[in-house]
Amino acid sequence: MLPREIQRIVLLIGMAATGYLLILAWNNDMEAAKIPTVYSDAPLTSANQQTAAVQEAQQPIADDFAPLETDIPPAPVTNTPGATIDANKVGNSGRLVKVETPALQVWIDLLGGDIVRVQLPTYPISLDQAETPFLLMDQSNRHTYVAQSALIGAEGIDRSGSRALFSAPNANMRFDNGGDLVLRATVDGAQVTKTFSFGADSHLIDIEYQVTNLSQQPKTMRLLTQLKRDRMLPPTDETVPLAPSPYLGGALTTAENNYEKVDFDDVDEGSFQATTVGGWMAFLQHYFITAWVAPKDQATAYFARKTSDSFYLFGFTGQNQTISPGATASYKAGFYAGPKDQVVLEKIAPHLNLTVDYGFLWWIAIPLFKALTFFHDIVGNWGAAIILLTLLVKGLLAGFSAKGYRSMANMRRVAPAMKRLQERYANDREKLSKEMMALYQKEGANPLGSCLPMLLPMPVFLALYWVLLESVELRQAPFIFWINDLAAMDPYFILPLLMGASTYLMQALNPQVGDPMQVRMMKLMPIMFTVLFLFFPAGLVLYWLVNNLLSLAQQTYVYRKVEQEYATKSK
Repeated sequence: MLPREIQRIVLLIGMAATGYLLILAWNNDMEAAKIPTVYSDAPLTSANQQTAAVQEAQQPIADDFAPLETDIPPAPVTNTPGATIDANKVGNSGRLVKVETPALQVWIDLLGGDIVRVQLPTYPISLDQAETPFLLMDQSNRHTYVAQSALIGAEGIDRSGSRALFSAPNANMRFDNGGDLVLRATVDGAQVTKTFSFGADSHLIDIEYQVTNLSQQPKTMRLLTQLKRDRMLPPTDETVPLAPSPYLGGALTTAENNYEKVDFDDVDEGSFQATTVGGWMAFLQHYFITAWVAPKDQATAYFARKTSDSFYLFGFTGQNQTISPGATASYKAGFYAGPKDQVVLEKIAPHLNLTVDYGFLWWIAIPLFKALTFFHDIVGNWGAAIILLTLLVKGLLAGFSAKGYRSMANMRRVAPAMKRLQERYANDREKLSKEMMALYQKEGANPLGSCLPMLLPMPVFLALYWVLLESVELRQAPFIFWINDLAAMDPYFILPLLMGASTYLMQALNPQVGDPMQVRMMKLMPIMFTVLFLFFPAGLVLYWLVNNLLSLAQQTYVYRKVEQEYATKSK
């Protein structure tokens, strides 16, 4: 018969192993239950979703964006014969043009030239579906998320319910080295070309209208760009369990704020408007972004509003241009649809990189990300880069940590005397406090100083948490062996268990001070941390595990050094 203490240990080990196997089986069942994502061959065109045209306004649309009911503003009544096409009378057949580049798959509706679907070939939807490109934008019966551009105003070619119908050279085009898609139309005495310029490996599309006035009267119009979206969550869920939900909503840069959020709730409360020179209007989700970018020197009016059919619009209009008879005018904007790559975004427009939102600790997170990128450029592996970053951070904090560990070593040394005092003055709290303070002063121990090693890494930990949560570079980034996605949880929970074991070893070295209840609660901390970290991104658990191992090594070294110093002093 085994001793009772051995039986208890064996029972605990058996329970832990059973719990681990149950969690592993649950995780495998959850993975097996996932239904593969399948997309339709093509998006729907706007004819299926177009609302009835409202009565045209009797006065030109004001530049201060009076609330409108439809997605494309109505044009004022003019005497010019209409040559635009009623969206409800044009079928789907032959209206879509698909353009492929190494970085983008884009579907464009010839009615208005709107972008009605975007897929990202270099960003698979998941590791299990590596051949399926991530779907960023789409127009379907369940979901609407499109990028619209139009020429509006007194003689604009686009209006609610009636859009210019373009022609294209081909229904399918591929530009391996970049190229231009040129759409053409003749509308209301104006010859219009709408050019989409694609780069080979770029997610930025340059869009330009060229309008030649063929009539005998001047024409005045301005550019409207907007993102039209419903409130549905992204079809592909890339959130991290137990983590804050990534921001889903609009954002822009203004003269007052480099980065200002305008979410769905803000728009529900009332229309938003702002004016600035240049700038951009974006829509953000986890890892990815779409954005309309205005010319740098153009006075631009930004807006966000809700339509009567519950769609949300985030966009801007440019300045009016009057085109004399026989003259040609140009209207330009950039459209970005792709990952939140802050290096690329910073080059496209000022402050666009701020859409990679690291929270209130951004001032720590940005240097951490730059250091992480630097190490990755050297070693070529994001997991190894996290280890090197941990070594760097630990080295920078080594001096502060050593002081804390020295205080903890002194606390550990006086722990027996502390226990005797607690037993002697168990019923006299005031006397116990005085005797404890006298003991601390005599032995050079500092209870507050022992908290320093635990508190110092926390801001770095929180900042790195947001870096790993927001940085698309770590999405589906492999490390070694079973870790094939540092932004997802460890599928076998090995890293969290190792992290929990290292936390337990660190706690075993610490002095056990306080009342029995506090001591028992502290002993539960490694278990609580382990359970919490089971569902954290593997990259974050890797950082904390390496930090624990380095702390354990430094703690052991400092403890031995303090003990040697005290032994020498006692002789």
